[in-house]
Amino acid sequence: MLIDNLFLSVIVGTNAKRICRVPEKLPVESRVHSSDCEMMPIFELRGAIPLAVLHFKMPIITSFLISWVGNLVPVLPIIYFLEPIRKTLSRIGFFDRFFSWLYARNYRRSQKVMRVGAIGLTLFVAIPLPVTGAWTGSVVAILFNIKSRYAFPAIILGVTVAGIVVSSFVSIF
Repeated sequence: MLIDNLFLSVIVGTNAKRICRVPEKLPVESRVHSSDCEMMPIFELRGAIPLAVLHFKMPIITSFLISWVGNLVPVLPIIYFLEPIRKTLSRIGFFDRFFSWLYARNYRRSQKVMRVGAIGLTLFVAIPLPVTGAWTGSVVAILFNIKSRYAFPAIILGVTVAGIVVSSFVSIF
């Protein structure tokens, strides 16, 4: 149990158990409906799999599949709706500063990788570190004008690779 808590603290962060609080005696179906960690922009699949396996004692395959689907849910709305929302909200000073910061941060982090387009997007999303997942990949796809028909499969592949890497790492513990 000490190793589980240490691993969760390092990989997911110390607040993960508090943020994604779910009663442990619930069946898997209730946990899926109660816990939305895989859809949170920081935790995503990289935090949901260790949390599900080490804290909720779910099988790795089940946690991978649930986290994979949950991580991909916000991708299409972000790809299709973020840019029109940004254009509308950028008329307000606070939102203009926020979107400028968001785009500048993502541009700095992904400029080298994006030289190869959708393949670079896949590699960027596949890195199993916080803030390189599907949410950031969706913003990067908009930033670099990668068409959604290429961006969505690239993000799916990247999330799949990241999920396999995280699941393999978690299976060691």
